[in-house]
Amino acid sequence: MNAYGHFLARLLLLTGLLAGLSSVVLAAEPRDPYQYFFEQSLGDMAEELEVAREEGKQGLFVFFELDECPFCHRMKRTVLNQPEVQEFFRKHFHSLAVDIEGDIEVTDFKGTETTLKGFASQYRVRATPVLAFFDLDGNLLVRYTGATSGVEEFMWLADYYLQGVYKLKDKNGRPIRFSRYKRMRKKEKASRS
Repeated sequence: MNAYGHFLARLLLLTGLLAGLSSVVLAAEPRDPYQYFFEQSLGDMAEELEVAREEGKQGLFVFFELDECPFCHRMKRTVLNQPEVQEFFRKHFHSLAVDIEGDIEVTDFKGTETTLKGFASQYRVRATPVLAFFDLDGNLLVRYTGATSGVEEFMWLADYYLQGVYKLKDKNGRPIRFSRYKRMRKKEKASRS
């Protein structure tokens, strides 16, 4: 079975798991994302990676935000505040919020002193939110600009990273982008209905 076939097999398995998760998520009482989703930042991104490795996480999730961003607020109010989303991300990721206009001094992955604004600039973050998944070596592997439509799409984005779908190619040799993955998930969901 080729990589694409393995991907489809994993997709079917995980579809059932995520379907169950999304139905439970809607029933749970929302909680403050700054208390239950995001970690308290140490101000040293290399140290954040070390903590993630020590805790057995599968990556670092960074939510690049702006205080005046209505889409950031919507994500925090409708997705990042859901207990099951929080628990899933706490299990798999070390999650941080980064204010793209912040003047707080931090150290980047390479040990260079900068500010939150400078750190965001390194990744050319201009619009917010940006949902970024880094591996445990500090390499940006998956980036999504904008708010997801809801919990389901956000969980699909996490699955896209965790399953390594971003590394796969379709039968024509083209990378499977998240937009295509999302269409596949929607089609799979519709066929189950």
